[in-house]
Amino acid sequence: MLVDFSLIEKARQGDGAAFNQVVLAYRKRTMGTIIRLIGRPEDVEDVAQEVFVRLFLCLEQLRAPELFEPWLYRLTVNAAYDYLRKRKRRQESRMSDLGDQQVVMADAAAGERVEADRLEAAEIREFVQCLLAEMSEEDRILLMLREVEGLSLKELEQVYNVNENALKVRLHRARQRVLRAYERSKAEGGVPKIA
Repeated sequence: MLVDFSLIEKARQGDGAAFNQVVLAYRKRTMGTIIRLIGRPEDVEDVAQEVFVRLFLCLEQLRAPELFEPWLYRLTVNAAYDYLRKRKRRQESRMSDLGDQQVVMADAAAGERVEADRLEAAEIREFVQCLLAEMSEEDRILLMLREVEGLSLKELEQVYNVNENALKVRLHRARQRVLRAYERSKAEGGVPKIA
């Protein structure tokens, strides 16, 4: 651990100064992980900023300070993969190979695509939030820890103080409830269209 558990707990409870200390302590490690994953030094700062914004927005969901490092690592890996997926989708063209009119058209198309991606992501995020809002707090936390934060069953055993088989049953039931909520939304036409 690069910082004391008490500092993470303070940050989790909304202490801005504590959060800044956590960011400063983990910044170099996070950026090192990002550069190894994306291989583009010019974009490391942007991806790192995304990681720490995500951390700030969902730090209160962290159940135990002891789980902070694997959780932050998972946030970092997910942000790097998100960056790589977006980059792959866009298949950047070299602007120097285009004429002036083509550059203007490419810029306009890229702007429209970025805006469309932003709107689509917001719509999906809102839909997922609505689905999660229908879940019990217990189901929501369990699914977030397992599916979003990527905690292993062994780590979840420590959090919940139950054996692996009981966790598997809980996860299965929680997933089934989410699936039923999704099917209801689909039947009502509330599912966003994903390109």
